Amino acid sequence: MKQLIAILALGLLVLGFGGAAQAQDFPGTKILFETGKAELPVTAADDLKKVADYLAANAAEKVMLEGFVDSTGPADVNKELAKQRAFAVRDALKVAGVAEDRIVLQKPEDITAGDGEQARKVEVLRFAQAAAAPAEAASAPEAAPAAAPVPDKGDVSWMLLSTLLVIMMAIPGLALFYGGLVRSKNMLSVLMQVFVTFSMIVVLWVVYGYSLAFTEGNAFIGGFDRLFLNGVFDPAAGTFAMAATFSKGVVIPEIIFVAFQATFAAITCGLIVGAFAERIKFSAVLMFMAIWFTFSYAPIAHMVWYWMGPDAYTAASVVDEMNAKAGLIWQWGALDFAGGTVVHINAAVAGLVGAYVIGKRVGYGKESMAPHNLTLTMVGASLLWVGWFGFNAGSALEAGNSAALAFMNTFSATAAAVLAWCAGEALMKGKASMLGAASGAVAGLVAITPAAGNVGIVGALVIGGVAGIACLWGVNGLKKMLGADDSLDVFGVHGVGGIVGALLTGVFNTQALGGPGLVTDWVTATVGSNAIGAQVWIQLKAVLLTIVWSGVVSFIAYKVVDLTIGLRVPEDEEREGLDITSHGETAYGK
Repeated sequence: MKQLIAILALGLLVLGFGGAAQAQDFPGTKILFETGKAELPVTAADDLKKVADYLAANAAEKVMLEGFVDSTGPADVNKELAKQRAFAVRDALKVAGVAEDRIVLQKPEDITAGDGEQARKVEVLRFAQAAAAPAEAASAPEAAPAAAPVPDKGDVSWMLLSTLLVIMMAIPGLALFYGGLVRSKNMLSVLMQVFVTFSMIVVLWVVYGYSLAFTEGNAFIGGFDRLFLNGVFDPAAGTFAMAATFSKGVVIPEIIFVAFQATFAAITCGLIVGAFAERIKFSAVLMFMAIWFTFSYAPIAHMVWYWMGPDAYTAASVVDEMNAKAGLIWQWGALDFAGGTVVHINAAVAGLVGAYVIGKRVGYGKESMAPHNLTLTMVGASLLWVGWFGFNAGSALEAGNSAALAFMNTFSATAAAVLAWCAGEALMKGKASMLGAASGAVAGLVAITPAAGNVGIVGALVIGGVAGIACLWGVNGLKKMLGADDSLDVFGVHGVGGIVGALLTGVFNTQALGGPGLVTDWVTATVGSNAIGAQVWIQLKAVLLTIVWSGVVSFIAYKVVDLTIGLRVPEDEEREGLDITSHGETAYGK
């Protein structure tokens, strides 16, 4: 009997002290955030799981969240930022299974917790039961639905700069690069074709192109909600619509996204010019570009890049619905950071088809058609390289880690491609050339485009090196095999480079090879990796669909133009040069 009483007493002591230990062992923590951001860091997952596990084991307990900021920035922005950080932690706990009524949002008396990383935080505290009622009442206003995200001025500035850099890529960068490669009698014709094509596509983008590419429609094409940019800006209220980025709670003004993407559409069409340079009618260029832009560029852009944005993924129950609203290639899971398929393969196929349909230049293979000014080509290539930082790093849509990775990869892959091309050329021909170095740079830039923010540093170097050699073969061996007069090697560089980059993105994205991986769950923003073989297969499907789609649309578009206004200038005008015969002026004084 005494033994039984002792056991019962010991049990009561264990239970009593056990309950106290549970209360004392609450896994309080603080979650640190990046400057100006309310996106939950990946490193917070383990700490919040401990909190969720504790609450699961202690049904009577609640947790209190207090959001803080550092001393920088305007007070009104900081107040909203502190609240958004607390909301981010709350939402993560809810996903982990914690009921919302067990999470109390408490606004601290002073949200400014000093300077430095330790000040940008959310403190996760055990909520005292005795104070539950008044604390919850006091925090009720803070528990209201989150206010609309506010764009960060740094992100806005970066996107404005990136847009300007891409404009510089096209005019004058691409125009000068192409202009130096043609014969002097056709210099102005190439400048005109690039310059006016760029201008026309920007107008078409504003009128209907953006709406077709980046609004909800079906898996292949968008709708007409944004015709003439309807809804992007409300002049009466002075308000701007917001566009999603790739981070929850982070947005930019949609009008900036429109402008940024307009430059992509315009330069893509400009790239095609190089394939049929020196023999096509100016009017035919514009008519073809309008048709191709509408039926090839806009659909491919929609299929690859359109999705509902990270904030649409609020719970597991809506994932399938949100995925079904995205473009087809996005639904597949293909990775294309800045346009390997949308821009380069798309344009390269259109150019190659044009080279076949329009035919070879008069005297091709018999007369010298050497570049007339490699100095201008080098200047153009340099402008392309500098501008490409906006093209690739700007595609992160915010000034953060992803942009930094894309920036560095663009730098290193391009340099590796220059060295690889020059080395290969020296082995083949005994000398490395300026034309080869410039072409190698463009090859590296093309190949790293789909991979920019999707691979690690070593992956970028490998992609650049492989692209340099592959594109050198593309403009020599492959060009002879194809038998087309692709005047400025659009397919050999942009087609081959784009395919190499797209496929190798599937290889080097994995974290096992130093890549950043990909988001495997947009509800919780969980990052992981796919099997290399599986991801490469997805990338290959995206490449093949782009080739077929662009090829079919291009062939039909060229035929429509040829049957209506004709594609090619007469032979005598071609021999005299398109500068005089098409535009009535010359690039250089006699």
